[in-house]
Amino acid sequence: MYILTTKEKVVRIPPEMLGDDLESIINQLSWESFEGRIEGNDSLTVLVSNVEPQGLGRIVHGDGAVYQNVKYDALLFRPQLQEVIEGIVVEVLKFGAFVRFGPLDGLLHISQIMDDRIDIDAEHGRLLGKDTKRDLKIGDRVRARIVALSLNERSPRESKIGLTMRQPGLGKIEWIEEDRQKAAGGAA
Repeated sequence: MYILTTKEKVVRIPPEMLGDDLESIINQLSWESFEGRIEGNDSLTVLVSNVEPQGLGRIVHGDGAVYQNVKYDALLFRPQLQEVIEGIVVEVLKFGAFVRFGPLDGLLHISQIMDDRIDIDAEHGRLLGKDTKRDLKIGDRVRARIVALSLNERSPRESKIGLTMRQPGLGKIEWIEEDRQKAAGGAA
C-alpha cells in the first residue's frame, strides 16, 4: 500500500558542500539520505519531494558539518501481512518464483503456486503443473497474498516477503479469468 505523508528529519551537510546553492544541496542530500530506506514501521521511502529547511542549521563542534532540520513530503510503500498484491514474475528458480510488486520482490515458493504437482522446466525458465498443464514464467502477471513479511532496514532488496497463490481468486491473471469463465459457464 502506498501512503503520502509529511516528515521532519535532520540532514547532514558536509563542510565541502557548503556554498553556492544551498537549497539544491539540501534537496540532493535529502533524496540520498531518505529515499530507498526502510524505517522502523516497515515502510520503504520511495520518493522525497517538497523539501523545506526548517530554521537555522546547527554546527557540531569538531565536525564542521551543518545539521539542518528539513520538512518534506514522502511517498511510502508499506506492504502488510494478508494484503493481496498484483505483480510481475521477474525470476523463476527451482524452488519457486520471485514476484515484483511496487518497489520490492516477494518469493512465491513452489509449494504456494498451485494445487498441483509442479515440474521445473529450467531450459525454458518456467514452472509447469503436471495435471493442469498451467505454467508460470518470467513476465507473467499474478495476484498473490502476502503471508510472511520481514523487511531489512539495512538492505531493502534483501527483505524476505513470502507470497501464496493457493487461495480462491489468486494465481496467474489468466488462470483467474479461466476459473471465472468456468464458474459462469457451470452456473448457467
